[in-house]
Amino acid sequence: MKRRHKVAYSLASLISLNFISTLFAFDSAIATVPRTPDKSVNCEILVVGGGLSGAATAYEGLLAGRTVCLTEITDWLGGQISSQGTSALDERPTQRALKFYSRGYLELRNRIRRKYGELNPGDCWVSDSCFLPRDAHNILVQMLKDAEKQGKGKLQWFPNTVIKDLEIAADGKIINGAIAIQHQPPKGAPPLNTFTLSQVIEDAYRYENSSRFTKTILRFLPKADKGDAPKWYVVDASETGEIIALADVPYRLGIDALSYLEPSSSSANNDPYCPQGFTYTFAMEATKEPQPQTMPPFYSQYAPYFSYELKRLANFDLVFTYRRIWSPNKGKPTKFGGVSFTAATPGDISMQNWTWGNDYRPGTAKDNLVYSRQQLQGTGQLKPGGWMGGLRTETLRKGEENAISFYHWLVAGTTDSQLGEGVKQQQPNNRFVSGLDSPMGTVHGLSKYPYMREGRRIIGRPSWGQPGGFTIWEIDISRRDYNDEYYSKTLPADMYRQLKAALAGLEATSVISGQISPDKAMRRTRSTVFPDSVGIGHYAIDFHPCMLNSPAEAPGNIERPGERRGAGLAYPFQIALRAMIPQKIDNLLVGGKSIGTSHIAAAAYRVHSFEWSAGAAAGTVASFAIKNAIAPYQLVDDLPKQEPQLEALKRLLQQNGNPTAFPDTSIFNENWDNWR
Repeated sequence: MKRRHKVAYSLASLISLNFISTLFAFDSAIATVPRTPDKSVNCEILVVGGGLSGAATAYEGLLAGRTVCLTEITDWLGGQISSQGTSALDERPTQRALKFYSRGYLELRNRIRRKYGELNPGDCWVSDSCFLPRDAHNILVQMLKDAEKQGKGKLQWFPNTVIKDLEIAADGKIINGAIAIQHQPPKGAPPLNTFTLSQVIEDAYRYENSSRFTKTILRFLPKADKGDAPKWYVVDASETGEIIALADVPYRLGIDALSYLEPSSSSANNDPYCPQGFTYTFAMEATKEPQPQTMPPFYSQYAPYFSYELKRLANFDLVFTYRRIWSPNKGKPTKFGGVSFTAATPGDISMQNWTWGNDYRPGTAKDNLVYSRQQLQGTGQLKPGGWMGGLRTETLRKGEENAISFYHWLVAGTTDSQLGEGVKQQQPNNRFVSGLDSPMGTVHGLSKYPYMREGRRIIGRPSWGQPGGFTIWEIDISRRDYNDEYYSKTLPADMYRQLKAALAGLEATSVISGQISPDKAMRRTRSTVFPDSVGIGHYAIDFHPCMLNSPAEAPGNIERPGERRGAGLAYPFQIALRAMIPQKIDNLLVGGKSIGTSHIAAAAYRVHSFEWSAGAAAGTVASFAIKNAIAPYQLVDDLPKQEPQLEALKRLLQQNGNPTAFPDTSIFNENWDNWR
């Protein structure tokens, strides 16, 4: 296979970008009123965000013959597997063995195999498939072109584009249009992906041209009138829930308050400032000879944070091969801490994504990355023309510095914040891989966008059993043993009784009335079965908790106490359509990580195959709604009564190879323990 990282820059060159950025400085004031849009674009489906969920939405929309507009802040499709650099597919063994995935996800896996002649060219051990991020983008581009041709749809792809404003009808129910900004470097300016995201994100959301970017103002509009139903659909497939924030529909962020639905919560109250950590990934290459290693000027600030975390993981080769994305020469079999893997050889490339490494995990109102609604109001971002992406730029910058410092710790560090002295050894036979032709496709070597595990999550519309708004909760998916005495001793008695009743199935009424003791009730061993399921997912509830104090990298800082309590195995789960329909706005759908889940459930509803399944559902629902002149909420507003059009939608999904339930997981099967 052709090597793709010929253009390389030293780490010293990378670091210097932080200092030369002042040469391209720009005014920090909120953007002014836009000029007249340069171009109007008509769509049937406007997809905001080109990650896996956005790509899947576009894929299904194109196969259905729709005109799809797809915007993305970076110039790569694929999100997690491309611009965010986490090109290691997170999958569960049972689902993978059955190859029980959405048709588009299966096609993606097949194309990865055809590209390399194998599914795992990185010979990693975290997954059955680790590969180069830039190749993921190219594969997805071709997939969408083929879907466009097959379905006779039309794709309008807008890279380097952000949504700046929404045109919402006077009654607040319909998005009538969207204003976007597309940016490109002017002649003589450094090319795209020269600067880190923190250096360009504010510029990207300004209407004015700058020394870095020339802006094109776009106006997205509906393609055609379909009677009284919405004329088009907007799908928020962004990584942080940008459109739900900009549209100001109800949503949650961070920790949900302790309740019988979320009994493992670490907080008695909602805490929007403690979502999961985010990660700037990078690539490093094993070399035959020692390489010069330049200490970043900010290294001492972040070094106290880094650790292998556990003794069984305290091995550099183990960490290097964990997410190795390219291995041209397979090394010798080896073993450490009970894990078998092949040793690294010169030329191997590893992508790093490590909890006590390049994860950056702020957890307070002083340094949180994704602004809460209160913070957005305070910074003027909810005013017309005020939207700037909803992220704290300073925290992005610190996440970038933390990642650069982690590389230096891996190759030159000698201390371990969790395991003490004598554990960490220097590893000079490695180099930081950067350049426009590198795996990450950036001059600075970091991923184009951070890997986001959690953003804003909608609160669905009031539904039977959930009058406050539909949400998928911890107890809907967790395999946790709630007979553990922690719950009986910690939860208030009434809350504990509600918890046991909710898990008791047919005995629920007897538990609530007191006829059966909560401790005697039988517990179902399955996840909640949703009558409006439009997709599937399966993964463990996997936490990368926020840190307790600010700044996150402070010496001696600890993870938020109790945050990992909710972690653990989950049953295979479903994506309820009600979790994709926000309140207030009728032609907005939500895909990806911003669907209506709780903080704990979101830790499972975030991996690659889930994102694709949610996107496939969004694309199918939008197309179905346009064809049948019906709004999505009308498909579920009579539940639990029978909904004929909902059943028609589910049949369509199944016929198209987009499953809505796992095999043998109906309400009549109370034991799903075989799913691992």
